[in-house]
Amino acid sequence: MRSPTAAHQITDKSETERRQRPLSSACSRRRPIIGAPLMTAAIYARVSTLDQDPAAQIEQLRTYCRARGWEVREYVDHGVSGAKQRRPDLDALLQAVRRRTVGVVVCTKLDRLARSLEHLVALGGELKALGIDLVVLDQAIDTTTSAGRAMFGMLAVFAEFERDLIRERVIAGLRRAKALGKRIGRPPTQVGRDQILALREVGLSYRVIGRRLRISPALAHRLARQTPVDGG
Repeated sequence: MRSPTAAHQITDKSETERRQRPLSSACSRRRPIIGAPLMTAAIYARVSTLDQDPAAQIEQLRTYCRARGWEVREYVDHGVSGAKQRRPDLDALLQAVRRRTVGVVVCTKLDRLARSLEHLVALGGELKALGIDLVVLDQAIDTTTSAGRAMFGMLAVFAEFERDLIRERVIAGLRRAKALGKRIGRPPTQVGRDQILALREVGLSYRVIGRRLRISPALAHRLARQTPVDGG
């Protein structure tokens, strides 16, 4: 019969072997895959005048992307106002987005990227449809996270609220003007049907007639087709 001391030694030895046993294959599968493709970030910076330097924006964006392990493509508009619809590097960025060669767009502030809140929401909607994320550092917008998506959703609500307010103000202004007897719309044209027909008889097109009389070609065509009114 084995002594209690010998049995205890055998138990201790088996316990030591178990602890020293290598990890199972199931645990080893949890290790990160080496060589996995990195996210490519399109960073966008803009300054409005040529004497301004976008270097501070660019360095802030580079630092953020490096911290998240993203590769970087840079798009910089130098001396371009945010009010302009066409911006060379922003247009190039959007082309990259539509080709899906980048996975996220990063900028420092909302006004660097979009002309207005409505423009930002429209841009964000396009990015969402294409599966591209948006990060705006100073406004804490990050659609790669649930909190960031919620923040962007709130901006969309505010943009819709702003549109509704503007529409209501326009309608109220038109009603007030109408109540005061003011004419709403374009002033009546002083061009008559006879003028249009006379120019048509000499072979002029409606486009040329419109340009000469400072009216639209469509209006010139409509006036020519009007039924003449009897003076009697």
